[in-house]
Amino acid sequence: MFIKEAWAQAGGPPGGDLWSMVPILLMFVVLYFLMIRPQMKRAKEHKGMIDALQKGDEVVAAGGVVGSVTKLNDNYVTMRIAEGVEIRVQRAAVQLVLPKGTLKTIE
Repeated sequence: MFIKEAWAQAGGPPGGDLWSMVPILLMFVVLYFLMIRPQMKRAKEHKGMIDALQKGDEVVAAGGVVGSVTKLNDNYVTMRIAEGVEIRVQRAAVQLVLPKGTLKTIE
């Protein structure tokens, strides 16, 4: 009725625990090179573009609003989107700087 003897399992080869962690470490390395590193590169390029904004630049803001920069602040950009219409957006909302003269062809 009762178990008379209990047998312990034999241990694996020395260093076996290290080899079981290799696939997990490999997954983190692949994740870094496929996802994290390109995202950091894009964020760095976006920050450089925002820092280089100048008065008169033609930009696309979040939501697809197109206009030209009229005023710059530390945190905000004032854009002229139509004659007599100016809006203020956060600098981070600027997604793209258009080539000069793009808005002239649109209007």
